[in-house]
Amino acid sequence: MEFLQHFGGVFEPLSFMLLLGGTIGGLILGATPGLSPTMAVALLIPFTFQLPATQGLILLGAAYTATVAGGAVSAILLKIPGAPANIATSLDGHAMASAGRGTQALHVSFLASGVGGVVGVLLLIFLTPVLSRWALAFGPSHLFWMAILGVTVIGSLDSRSFVKGLLSGCLGLWLSMIGYDDIQGAQRFIFHDSLTGGVNIITALIGIFAIPQVIEMLARGRCEHKVSTVSVHKQSLLDSLKLLWANGRALSIGTVIGSIIGLIPGVGGQIAGLLAYDQTRKFSNDPDSFGKGNPAGVIAAESANNAMVGPSLVPLLTLSIPGSPTAAVLLGGLLIHGIFPGSDLFDNYPDVAWTFINSMLIGQILMVIFGIWVASHAARVAHVPPPIMAAAVTILALFGSYSVQQSMGDVYIMLALGVGMYLLEKVGFSAAPLVLGLILGPIAEANFIQGSMIANAMNGPAEYFLSGTLNLLLLTLVLASIGWSFFSTHLANRKARIVSNNAEVSLES
Repeated sequence: MEFLQHFGGVFEPLSFMLLLGGTIGGLILGATPGLSPTMAVALLIPFTFQLPATQGLILLGAAYTATVAGGAVSAILLKIPGAPANIATSLDGHAMASAGRGTQALHVSFLASGVGGVVGVLLLIFLTPVLSRWALAFGPSHLFWMAILGVTVIGSLDSRSFVKGLLSGCLGLWLSMIGYDDIQGAQRFIFHDSLTGGVNIITALIGIFAIPQVIEMLARGRCEHKVSTVSVHKQSLLDSLKLLWANGRALSIGTVIGSIIGLIPGVGGQIAGLLAYDQTRKFSNDPDSFGKGNPAGVIAAESANNAMVGPSLVPLLTLSIPGSPTAAVLLGGLLIHGIFPGSDLFDNYPDVAWTFINSMLIGQILMVIFGIWVASHAARVAHVPPPIMAAAVTILALFGSYSVQQSMGDVYIMLALGVGMYLLEKVGFSAAPLVLGLILGPIAEANFIQGSMIANAMNGPAEYFLSGTLNLLLLTLVLASIGWSFFSTHLANRKARIVSNNAEVSLES
């Protein structure tokens, strides 16, 4: 219970002001398409140079937590995920907003984020020694199978067609290979100078989700639009709490998956959110409602991507291994102040480590409070007429894609991917599997190559990748995921045929 002795440091005037500022600023940055949690924390690092180590980490930790949750705002209202971690949130969140339930979607999103985040930080506090040793057990072969497990989820993310979902995911895997090979330095699929550095995930995310929305708005033509195109219903916070309680299964699945994924170095919140969404849909009594405004999808995704925040810091603070890209930036923040994380961090710098962790716990609560306040005002975005919304989204998309690397090449890639995604959606493909393939491609490739190099020095790839308890467990999960996807697709098609036959019989009678 050593952490209780350092709670007072969080409420010192400067520390608490930085915690408030980081939380509010993180929500705003998170809601801006293109500004990922990693970028937000990186932008704030220069402001910590003159601060003591504890206060600097409090600011960075608050921004990290709030930015992950803040990305749900644009994902729900505009169907543009503020960060890769909010991809799954947009699937049902935007459908809820389109039905006038934007405030409700934002409420449950921040409440679920708070629950998942608190559980994640508590795991960081109480289970750090045990979890750090477990995280160290993951090698290249295990991370490869984790990425393949994510690939098997791709097909089931597209509820309309399992085959089209897989094809869309394969297209994303191909996009991830564009650019220079990190291992051999070979050029791959570089058709234009803009593609030399590959396809940046933030640029792709903006183009794939934002541009099709803009084209759809503009495709309606210059007809007269009412000022309020979508009705926004007021939502009681108590009703939102009841809705969260009613979807306890989704909340539990999201929190558990997010906590596990966060612990594994290099995986990231975007995979946690999509895996939690997929598993929640598979265990749901009404899987067909997902993608059409089911709040369980929002709850599972947001609880997962915030639950991974705390565990992602376990390997960082105990083994100096960042569990996520944002944790890698936080490592830089520690090193700037002369603090080297490791097994003796809590012995040499207990005040810094425990105050930082405690601030993240308090930050989760502040994030929920300010997030719910933001929800009551942000939902008014739904009142904006489509032509004005299209112009605003286009400006945000151009700004967000250019700001990633200050490159017009990224803008061209964003526009090309957006137009291509719009055409693919017209023939039944969806964006989520494509983006997941784009994210998982580098993880699967890098770990397969590393594993193959290790295997060649041992007994060969077969034994390295197919032996060991953890490898076999992950392989079993991969096969089970594939089998369940085929089985659920078969049941859905059979149900559709029965409904169609019954409709024909009723018409004939």
